[in-house]
Amino acid sequence: MQWRGRRQSSNIEDRRGSGGGMRGGGGMRLPIRAGGGGSILIIIVALVLWIGFGINPMTLLGMDSGTGTQTTQSGPGVAGTSDSTDDFVATVLADTEDVWGRRFQEAGETYPAPTLVLFNGQVNSACGNAGASTGPFYCPSDQRLYIDLTFFDQLRNQLNAPGDFAQAYVVAHEVGHHIQNVTGVLPEFNQARQSMSEADANAMSVRVELQADCYAGIWAHDTDQAGYIQDGDIDEALNAAEQIGDDTLQKRSQGTVVPDSFTHGTSEQRQTWFRRGYESGDMASCDAINADI
Repeated sequence: MQWRGRRQSSNIEDRRGSGGGMRGGGGMRLPIRAGGGGSILIIIVALVLWIGFGINPMTLLGMDSGTGTQTTQSGPGVAGTSDSTDDFVATVLADTEDVWGRRFQEAGETYPAPTLVLFNGQVNSACGNAGASTGPFYCPSDQRLYIDLTFFDQLRNQLNAPGDFAQAYVVAHEVGHHIQNVTGVLPEFNQARQSMSEADANAMSVRVELQADCYAGIWAHDTDQAGYIQDGDIDEALNAAEQIGDDTLQKRSQGTVVPDSFTHGTSEQRQTWFRRGYESGDMASCDAINADI
């Protein structure tokens, strides 16, 4: 991806080194350790949360406790650092602002750009406390994306998904959840899930995640049209989608799959919906909520 020397978003908060804003009480920690009577489902869900980079599970559970300490940065990029990964993420976020800002404008609307929070180890959001093991997540209550950049090392080294465009896909997917929040998909889901069975809620969560993948594909479509995508970039995104499919994760972790526990979609589904957005460039094609998936 051609990203160096281009505009970087100023909608960045750098909370690294601030202690993450973890406060006593009011929050919850994710049950991510195995053993001691923990069920296999908890292990599966924890692994998916760690490397599936979907919606914060605390959000889906409606646990909107805690208030993050905000340290808003001004000016381009992330202040006080020369890390190229920071610059890359700020550039990708700027790209999403350009893509969705233009699309909202064409629809006669104003795009409310989200803020991306960089943290180390642990962070406090309006959706509750979270650790790095949660993976990147979006909190609709404060309209912020949260990323511990060490996740990119895990994506490359542990999940066999290298490449800068695999990382860009992560950011674009989380921005996809922001689009869902702004357009009312997430509020409707969070309301409906209160009366759903666990299996039905999981099935609807898959649809929500696939739509976010499709929106990431739309971002890739427009970025390609702008001339910033290079040979092999789309393959990197598709490989990342394959590596973090629920079936692939479960096979890797335990050798078998439990479809009723899927919350993000299979590898094939995630690739299909990213490709659908990329090839069509049409938001109407991303209606995974009502489509036959």
